[in-house]
Amino acid sequence: METATKTGMVVLLGETNVTKEQVNFEQIARDVCRQVGYTGEDIGLDCANCQVITNIQAQDENIANSVHQNKEESEFGAGDQGLMFGYATNEWDEETLHPYSHYLANKLGEEMAIKRKNGTIPWLRPDCKTQVIVEYKNIGGKLVPLRVYNILISTQHDPSVDNETIRQTLLEQVIEPVIPEHMLRETYVVINPSGKFDVGGPAADAGLTGRKIIVDTYGGWAAHGGGAFSGKDPTKVDRSAAYYARYVAKSLVAGGVCDRALVQVSYAIGLADPLSIHVDTYGTTKNGRTEAEIVRIVRKNFNFRPGNII
Repeated sequence: METATKTGMVVLLGETNVTKEQVNFEQIARDVCRQVGYTGEDIGLDCANCQVITNIQAQDENIANSVHQNKEESEFGAGDQGLMFGYATNEWDEETLHPYSHYLANKLGEEMAIKRKNGTIPWLRPDCKTQVIVEYKNIGGKLVPLRVYNILISTQHDPSVDNETIRQTLLEQVIEPVIPEHMLRETYVVINPSGKFDVGGPAADAGLTGRKIIVDTYGGWAAHGGGAFSGKDPTKVDRSAAYYARYVAKSLVAGGVCDRALVQVSYAIGLADPLSIHVDTYGTTKNGRTEAEIVRIVRKNFNFRPGNII
């Protein structure tokens, strides 16, 4: 399933075995737009009155036969071919194991959404982007964050609010609560560099699923096979195997095998087992293990079949 949107409209298109009698696709689209905050044309889209176009058909029978039709779940084949990657790093904690710069950028966006929805910052609007640059020290492949070098926030706002109010409010109510004080050292903060940003959402820019695949993963820290996560059932390994590769990478780092791990896996449509598995530890392996030995550990302890992932 794919989604596209522009001024006054949302388009749903794709293939699924779920019928319109089972699911009200139009109502789901309207509900999601409302949850995001697009409740009027002045904000960027009117969820109640916009046009919703659907072009949804059944999955091709040849694909269904090769992937899951008349098969035990353990024998499900991959829903498509491709390369998938999972990444983990212990650069700042032992639980999240996610790149710190990307984690902070996500938290800034989350904080703005929370304070927009609960009314703490009523002039915020849904369309926004964040970017965080962290300065690191590289010690034999292991990364150590030193400080936040740069923060960029671009956010849609009510036309009545001025730029200085936007800057001070976001500094005090978003940036300072999210970014640890010791990381804010000589940090260059840029907020709404384009000036006014009172027209946003679909009214300003067309939207399409799969456009922000790096934002959806590791913020540029890891390789990407090109497949989006959105709109895909678990047999589509673009999504499920990428999640599983992340699980494997986290397991390696959390288990003390290495400080960083990039797990690459490849699949062919209809085949259950991956065609290849590769692990890159950026030179951070421990206890004298080689990367070839780590791959053998992964193959022995993790089942990459789509049916198992599901």
